[in-house]
Amino acid sequence: MELQLNGKVVLVTGATQGIGRAIAQELAHSGAGGLLITGRDEQRGTEAAAQLSDMGTPTAFVAAELADPAAPARLVEACIARFGRIDGLVNAAGLTDRASFVDANLDDWASLFAVNARAPFFLMQAAIADMVKRGQGGAIVNILSINAHCGSPELAVYSATKGALATLTRNAANAHRFDRIRVNGINVGWTDTPAERKMQAQTLGLGPGWLEAANASQPFGRLLAAQEVANLAVFLLSDASGPMTGALIDQEQWVVGANR
Repeated sequence: MELQLNGKVVLVTGATQGIGRAIAQELAHSGAGGLLITGRDEQRGTEAAAQLSDMGTPTAFVAAELADPAAPARLVEACIARFGRIDGLVNAAGLTDRASFVDANLDDWASLFAVNARAPFFLMQAAIADMVKRGQGGAIVNILSINAHCGSPELAVYSATKGALATLTRNAANAHRFDRIRVNGINVGWTDTPAERKMQAQTLGLGPGWLEAANASQPFGRLLAAQEVANLAVFLLSDASGPMTGALIDQEQWVVGANR
């Protein structure tokens, strides 16, 4: 099945690397009419926008720090100013800082919730406002985490942010189903991304051999690839997923609830 976006305009956060960038590339490949991508790294963002534009999809990059409360509205306004509308939104940006019940502090709580829950909420709010105003419907995909179900001890606060976003995903889907705005989420399992490589090898001090060990520990012998998440995200954004809304899909190779 070949997915087609049929000229839709999509805003993608966290699109300068990893899952967000893979989603933006797949959107361009699938016929998106315009992309507004955002991230913190201006050089990576500029390079990504140029690459996507070269693929035939007009793309604008706006640097933003999602911890800034004003960033969500500014990004949606920039998308509308550049392309005249917003048909789709992908909340792919997120922090994965470790913070457990025994060591989390108020700064951990504030920073993780600001980027992982507050920013997606207000991005959805602004995007939905334009979608409702135009009366043409739309689609939103939130990149969540398998940790939303519980999470390991060191990911207590991170897991809570993803749990909050899971509830917001379903709430938005329910609130705007008669506006024909579809809102779905992907609970992503352990994925090989540049950010994860840095986190494991450097921040957590596991060194260059961490990936080989991690791959060997998985049922299918490897971590998920960013492209696999992108394929599902674009399916959910496209008309191929029909009226499907309020779904939280576990894209994972471990079965949730099963005894490992």
